[in-house]
Amino acid sequence: MKKYALISVSDKRGIVDFAKALLKFDYEILATGNTAKLLSQNLVPVKEVSDLTGFPEIFEGRVKTLHPKIFGGILFRRDNSEDKIQAEENSILPIDIVCVNLYPFVQTIKKENVSLDDVIENIDIGGPSLVRAAAKNYKFVSILTNPDQYENFISELERGSISAKTREQLAVAAFSYTSNYDTHIANYLEQRFEFEKSHIRINEKLNRKLRYGENPHQSAKVYGSFDDYFEVFHGKEISYNNILDLIAAAELCEELGDNACTLIKHNNAAGAAIGAYPLDAYLKALKCDPVSAFGGIVAFNNEVDEKTAEKLNEIFLEIICAPSFSDEALAILKKKKDRRLVRKLKKINEPGLSARSIPGGILVQDKDLVTFNKDNFQIVTNRKPTEKELEDLTFAWIVAKHTKSNAIVFAKDKATLGVGAGQMSRLDSAKIAYMKAKEHGLDLKNSVAASDAFFPFADGLLEIIKCGATAVIQPGGSVRDQEVIDAANQNNITMVFTGIRHFKH
Repeated sequence: MKKYALISVSDKRGIVDFAKALLKFDYEILATGNTAKLLSQNLVPVKEVSDLTGFPEIFEGRVKTLHPKIFGGILFRRDNSEDKIQAEENSILPIDIVCVNLYPFVQTIKKENVSLDDVIENIDIGGPSLVRAAAKNYKFVSILTNPDQYENFISELERGSISAKTREQLAVAAFSYTSNYDTHIANYLEQRFEFEKSHIRINEKLNRKLRYGENPHQSAKVYGSFDDYFEVFHGKEISYNNILDLIAAAELCEELGDNACTLIKHNNAAGAAIGAYPLDAYLKALKCDPVSAFGGIVAFNNEVDEKTAEKLNEIFLEIICAPSFSDEALAILKKKKDRRLVRKLKKINEPGLSARSIPGGILVQDKDLVTFNKDNFQIVTNRKPTEKELEDLTFAWIVAKHTKSNAIVFAKDKATLGVGAGQMSRLDSAKIAYMKAKEHGLDLKNSVAASDAFFPFADGLLEIIKCGATAVIQPGGSVRDQEVIDAANQNNITMVFTGIRHFKH
């Protein structure tokens, strides 16, 4: 009995060599339009699907493989006598290999100003049906959906036959492939038609296995397109905790803007600053907490130059992240073999969802992308902020947004002086921030302070005033706001309400 392989691919990498290899094992090649044309041009004997079915491709290729002779050849059970009789009665030939990949829907929706018509035409119908049919009948049919599978598949054929285990693996990969494809379609159309999300669809490819998770006894993996955002090009393998801290550093740095530098330890800022140039920003950020910065992660928004690299090399840092590095800087930084160097490739503070697993499901929210708007804040005290205080308040507010609650951040000259993070009491956060500043010889006199949420009582504000702050920024919204405002007025400080809360749990 003749053996048939059906080939219909959008991604044509390696397909000619694959088809030629199949010929050596006496397979006859069936193919659709453009695939058949490419194979013929490369001297591969091929029979078009329409010649087998006796039915032409119609509607500009919208219908070409959806035919009983194709799906019958894939789906009939080779060990079922009734199936075999029906196949013979209907002139259905067995198709034992199906090689299909789908229209480039994902690539299409990434195009600028793409039309809805173009998007719709790149939704594959026959392809997913072929893939699913072949995967369903994996006991008898091999389904290939990725050019990366071709080499191993041919090698196994050369060793005698395709094992049941391989067909199982190919089937699972195939169902994963169509599932991912449908996820992208549903997510895109839901957004395009402005429908509320009815389901969370997460279908991401394994990116890399990590050595372990937060702790050595926890396994960990990265799924999705992490490498589209960060290029780890030097140093040890990046870890689970490294990735979390890297993202925290890059998010804060990005929001602070030009010539910003952030030093992150355990997802909180050990220091952050905006300088006249990267080295200036780094030195200002480092002053905040040079002890905690040891073993931390530093991020820049601008190129790291030679002088900055020399200074960075003075302490142990797990990761240095920047959009670019000068050649001179790289020559210096690469002397430390284990430290990771990372290029930030694209903006990360984009609209989207953040999710956490919970028992029985997923907890989902929009990403916190609301920023402080100078036009919408409210000055609630008799004393008004100076222009410099307002700049420092804006800076401190952004840092507080990216600091674990409860968060109190002292700042001056667009640099952090003390950070109190993740405490059960806002009062404790203020005390810790003061303690850290004092420990490193930083004076909080005439500083500003930011609180990520309102003060439930005046005691937290009074603690901040006692530390030396002359201006405070907070959301407001407490039933005791007036008590807090009165305390500010009595101490002749300025206070700004943003109307925005930035809890970070």
